[in-house]
Amino acid sequence: MANNASKKDKKKVKEKNKKFMLTSFSILFILIIALAILTHFLPVATFSADVLNNGSGVIPAKLSDVLMSPILGFKDAIEVGIFIFILGGFLAIVSKTGALETGIKVLVKKLKGRELLLIPILMFIFSIGGTTYGMLEETVGFYALLAATMVVAGMDTIVASAIVLLGAGSGVLGSTINPFAVGVAVDALPEGIVANQGAIILIGVFLWLTSLFISIMFVMNYAKKVKKNKGSTFLSLQEQKIMEKRYGKEETTKEKKEEKLSSKQKFTLILFALTFVVMIIGFIPWEDFGITLFSKTGILSGAPLGRWYFNESSMWFFIMTLIIAVVNRMGEKETASTFVSGASDMMGVVLIIAVARGVSILMGVTHLDNYIIYNAAEALKNVSAGLFAPLSYLLHIVLSVLVPSSSGLATLSTPIMGSLANTLGYSVETTIMTIVASNGLVNLITPTCGAIMGGLALAGVEYSTWFKWSLKVVLTIGIISMIILTLAMVLL
Repeated sequence: MANNASKKDKKKVKEKNKKFMLTSFSILFILIIALAILTHFLPVATFSADVLNNGSGVIPAKLSDVLMSPILGFKDAIEVGIFIFILGGFLAIVSKTGALETGIKVLVKKLKGRELLLIPILMFIFSIGGTTYGMLEETVGFYALLAATMVVAGMDTIVASAIVLLGAGSGVLGSTINPFAVGVAVDALPEGIVANQGAIILIGVFLWLTSLFISIMFVMNYAKKVKKNKGSTFLSLQEQKIMEKRYGKEETTKEKKEEKLSSKQKFTLILFALTFVVMIIGFIPWEDFGITLFSKTGILSGAPLGRWYFNESSMWFFIMTLIIAVVNRMGEKETASTFVSGASDMMGVVLIIAVARGVSILMGVTHLDNYIIYNAAEALKNVSAGLFAPLSYLLHIVLSVLVPSSSGLATLSTPIMGSLANTLGYSVETTIMTIVASNGLVNLITPTCGAIMGGLALAGVEYSTWFKWSLKVVLTIGIISMIILTLAMVLL
């Protein structure tokens, strides 16, 4: 009875804390209002060409500017929004086939007796999803699956949680072509400022692989200790009891027989991989490297591979969604309802992007962006590139706690920081990756990230336990990432 009462008290405390936790939407709306108020305390612009060029003043925001800015944000984010909706539908169709879940189960069974090898393999797979399309929220369902596998293999649920979160998170932190982070950031750059996609990918690869390597070494070391001595687990006694109750039993013979890929599921996995491979090829600016191999591949979209962006990617994912549905003999109604359901799950992301774009729109209408950029440039004009990168990194770590959405932060910050870096003559590409990397780091540990809280709950790991366990690896990744970004800023 005492334990039940204690659990109820903890639940009440958690629910109470949640009531006072602002969402990304509230934070962005508050920011819009705060910025509008700020414009009334700054020097008023005289509308001369000089003002727009040197940022000596702003145009005070009107009530209509505040109210219309998030609405106009939808118009500004239309291409990104369409792609995100279609991607959500695509993932829902693939999930419906069970191909991904079953594929991982088959992999687990084939490595019986060599379970530790699962850690680098699965973390690498999850990281590919992270770096290419920002796979994080979509991983929640894998926590329970891997928790059962790791417990049976003699490890614990922290190992399972780390495989998913640090694996996918390392990829997101080092995003190469992730449309939710890099794509949104590049799209949010002010007109006239162009980012070199090749340079962004190069920096992203370094961040991705170094973060992944650090994570794998850390998780492997911990897993070996737990496998050798169960007393080495970081879980509390209560969490260990939950782990044993949920995942401490062997799978039945029936369950084992089910872990086999059908021919349709195998083909679905091939199509799934092909979809992202083609998208990756489409986003890489081949002509910048002197490669003309894909110059005549614009049959479907009109744009050859290497010149793709959100519209072309939307078209490709929609086509592959229909193909996968046909391969799995889904009916018209099932396909439509599943696709719509998956797309609706992405509504929150699209709304955040739209509202965040509203911040940029308000700043543009009031010329507050000019004022901030030019005055910040004046304040930082004597700061070297070697200091600009780490200071920007630390700044965005703080901002990421308030706005954990990678797309929301990229849309909010890139117009300002991209312009600032361009004004100072520093690398715009490194500036973009600084925003992406800092946000990715925070989303390995922040309680404002829904994927973390939901996944840990499924695995039976308390957030406080995860925070304490992962703090060392997160700090290590943060320091190494800061060094990489500083070097990139100096060299590029």
